[in-house]
Amino acid sequence: MSINTATKIVEIVRDGGGRVVGRTRLQKIAYLLTVTGNESGLTFSYKHYGPFSEEVASAARNAHLLGKMQEVEQVANWGGSYSIYSVSEPTKATVSASRRLLATMAASADAIELELAATAVFLAKEGHQDPWAETARRKPEKSDNGKIEKAKQLLVRFRQIASPVALPDF
Repeated sequence: MSINTATKIVEIVRDGGGRVVGRTRLQKIAYLLTVTGNESGLTFSYKHYGPFSEEVASAARNAHLLGKMQEVEQVANWGGSYSIYSVSEPTKATVSASRRLLATMAASADAIELELAATAVFLAKEGHQDPWAETARRKPEKSDNGKIEKAKQLLVRFRQIASPVALPDF
């Protein structure tokens, strides 16, 4: 992990409005920025919560340790912990509107809907014929109560953002 990667994570948080709640959410924002060509140099594989990058996880820890970003850990209602990442510097004027819009929309989206949408995109790019059905199969506990439908709507909103690389339409 390089300092450049830590800087990328700081920029992702900054472009997401300066505050990102949750390690999973940070991963999904980084993935969506990468897959739309709004970020580069990060690699992702599939894990339990969908697209995951060890680089992003390590870089977030290192950015905090280097004092480039705040990370506050909180105890969740279910007993686990989550992180709140924040940076105080404003988004640079040179940041593209598509990057800023995608990052802020993802930062404010429902966490489960964001996870489902990012997972479906990942599976589509991996060649699954029906990425939504595969997402529901892999995440049955998160796919009920209309969450898949809401994730589909979220993805439609993401697709409306003119990005360097279009999100797959499925």
